[in-house]
Amino acid sequence: MHPAPSVIIFTTLSGLGFGLLAWLGLGFPQVTGWVAFTFFAIAYALAVGGLVSSTFHLGHPERALLAFTQWRTSWLSREGVVSVATLLVMAVYGAGLVFWGEGWRLLGVIGAVLSLGTVICTAMIYAQMDTVPRWKTPLTPLLYLMLSVAGGALLAGQVKAAMLLLPLAAATQVLWWMRGDGAFEQSGTTLATATGLGGTGKVRSFEHPHTGSNYLLREFTFQVGRKHATKLRSIAMLLGYVLPFALLLMPFSHALALVAVLSHLAGVAASRWLFFAEAEHVVGLYYGKR
Repeated sequence: MHPAPSVIIFTTLSGLGFGLLAWLGLGFPQVTGWVAFTFFAIAYALAVGGLVSSTFHLGHPERALLAFTQWRTSWLSREGVVSVATLLVMAVYGAGLVFWGEGWRLLGVIGAVLSLGTVICTAMIYAQMDTVPRWKTPLTPLLYLMLSVAGGALLAGQVKAAMLLLPLAAATQVLWWMRGDGAFEQSGTTLATATGLGGTGKVRSFEHPHTGSNYLLREFTFQVGRKHATKLRSIAMLLGYVLPFALLLMPFSHALALVAVLSHLAGVAASRWLFFAEAEHVVGLYYGKR
């Protein structure tokens, strides 16, 4: 699929933001006053900034509020509802820490659960799509969740947790890539099954459905070369996991911590770009792209 910048920004920033909110809700780090305000400001900037960026990918951004009405059947709608609930609960929890030095534990735990719930809802938007076999796996929400809690641990200054979670997130990423590379073939989807004409004999495309470009070609048949994909995967692993982990092994300093966070952010952005660029939508069969 076409890796739209707004979607990449959304999934990268919001995941880190809600991951940090989850750690703050659980009381890590234990901060109050202006220090707590700084942590919450960073978390909200990432989470809200990511959510706002997602609206730029909509054909009619002014209709974004309508997405909240379909929560019974739509993971996108559930994401919207749960994210707003998270931001409201964590705003009250954060206010207690900032203004009164009070950490209302139950409220914080509820906010942490809602934060991770938002990440899962985001992942399920993709994981439930039969039309993209690479995405349709329990590894997709697991990957989103691992990246969120690992990145959140980095932002929250939880060094020991981050040193455990970064390798686990990296392993999940590798498993997701390994499984995804053969997902389209293993799904058994071909031009014959897509058209329902397999019973009549061998099915082939006589000519493409359109003589020029169209929305489907722009959005769903993006292809990235194997050489470029391998290079980007290496960059994602190096920046997203290896370098931050190595920096955590060094004596702590705020400068190194900032480099670790920025490196992880860049690595996650690279993996997110591949997440969409390598997606093989079945509609590509009609255009000879699969």
